Amino acid sequence: MEKWIRRLTRTELVLIYLVIIAGSVVRMTGSGMGCPDWPKCFGYLIPPTERAQLEWQPQREFKKGQIIIVDESLQVAQQDFTTAREYNAANWTPYTKHDYALFNAFHTWTEYINRLIGALSGFPMLLLFFLSLLYLKKDWRYAALSATGLFLLGFEAWLGKLVVDGNLIPGSITIHMLGALSIVAVLTVMLGFSNRQRLQQLSSTPLFRNLLWIAVILTLVQIILGTQVREQVDHLQKTGLARQEWMENLDWLFYVHRSFSLLVLGVNAWLWYLNRQFKLGHSFLTPLMVILLVEIIAGIILAYFHLPKAAQPTHLLLGAMLFGLQWYGVVRFLLAKRKGV
Repeated sequence: MEKWIRRLTRTELVLIYLVIIAGSVVRMTGSGMGCPDWPKCFGYLIPPTERAQLEWQPQREFKKGQIIIVDESLQVAQQDFTTAREYNAANWTPYTKHDYALFNAFHTWTEYINRLIGALSGFPMLLLFFLSLLYLKKDWRYAALSATGLFLLGFEAWLGKLVVDGNLIPGSITIHMLGALSIVAVLTVMLGFSNRQRLQQLSSTPLFRNLLWIAVILTLVQIILGTQVREQVDHLQKTGLARQEWMENLDWLFYVHRSFSLLVLGVNAWLWYLNRQFKLGHSFLTPLMVILLVEIIAGIILAYFHLPKAAQPTHLLLGAMLFGLQWYGVVRFLLAKRKGV
């Protein structure tokens, strides 16, 4: 049973990271309002591919809830009907949750694919929950963890609806990211439990233990700072300012975020050094340092090359991976047999 829990947990972790990168691509391309409603897209389960599908036409069948664009506004079909020769406003009601009424096929399908990945991520989590119920008498912690993960996934979906209804409300990136990282943390604990019988004895020093916790906290703070900078970039993009001018219009948060990376690097490098010096056996620190260095390089590219689009999702994904690996190190250390040095 634990073997299947382990497999499903790994699958769910991969999907959550795909959700993170898909969400970043949506922000990078400005596709956040590609689907102006939720959970459908312009009232369709499969969204339109061209503007003509969102225009009123005579003798056309519409289903309740489907959306058209009329005079720069969204109009929603009040019931199932077939149009006559002339437009009849009585068949439609204005969409009042926001006034965004544009259609761009690329943006629509980018957002739609993001939603599909999010929906797909729900299936392994649901299976984990039901499977853990079968394992309840032997270990109740799997049920508690999978229920928590399922709740957080539902919260993320609900938050996505609020973001769309509010036309990309401020702070949404930070809240979404913290929600995703919370799911990663829960899944990592579950993965640790399923592997606990195979964990080898690990060594530590008091300094190493303290630095490990500090590293996790610093990474979370750095991610929050980064998402706040991303919010500013989104705002500058909406103003129509040239991309080359974005960096010079960022406020103090960007400079704190940039400088804070040196502290994150220093603490993690110290951990890596202590692990090698005392042969503590924490093998996750070498790939962690590789991820961190690539993350910093991506940040440098963003800062000095006018925020190239390809580097943005890479930077965010690496930050999430860094947190996940650090937290896995904490969980693995707490569950393994320990000895001092």
